[in-house]
Amino acid sequence: MANQENKEFQLRGVNHLALVCKDMAKTVDFYCNVLGMPLTKTIDLPGGSGQHFFFDIGNGDSLAFFWFPDAPEAAPGVAAPDPRAGQRALVSSHGSMNHVAFDVPSDRIEKYRERLIAKGIRVTNVINHDNSPSQVSDEMNDDVFIRSIYFSDPDGILLEFACWTKDLGPDEAHHTPATAADRARYLAVLEKS
Repeated sequence: MANQENKEFQLRGVNHLALVCKDMAKTVDFYCNVLGMPLTKTIDLPGGSGQHFFFDIGNGDSLAFFWFPDAPEAAPGVAAPDPRAGQRALVSSHGSMNHVAFDVPSDRIEKYRERLIAKGIRVTNVINHDNSPSQVSDEMNDDVFIRSIYFSDPDGILLEFACWTKDLGPDEAHHTPATAADRARYLAVLEKS
């Protein structure tokens, strides 16, 4: 993907993304032993209020998890995508964290899919995202801009391995942003489909 200059702030990427888990031991096992991410920092929060652990995801970036003994249960379809929701599976509530996409080399996505399967992880087929009406192509072609596979961690957090297949320029960002007032119009279209 082509770099475009930020004229306001010198941002260097994601320092860390912090999520919440139900079982820190299972989370450590999954991210260290399944995905191979080194555990780089662990914190016991003051007064027995929980833990905060950090994993290295490459390029100096981290994925962090909180564990809170009094955290509410997961709410699929509200706070995160609901894998039971079929075609609308990616929907989650305003302010929620929808999924985490890790950048992987384009020539390894099929190999990484097979590696996840060998580790007992349920994973989608490779999805070729393009600009067609369905936004997905069965085969790789010149219009495909990113390829992805999706899977979940032990808490049901939707994860993605993604690879850009071409440089994106300013001409790729041309849609008018939706507003809260557009909701009724969009919902009417969804009801018809």
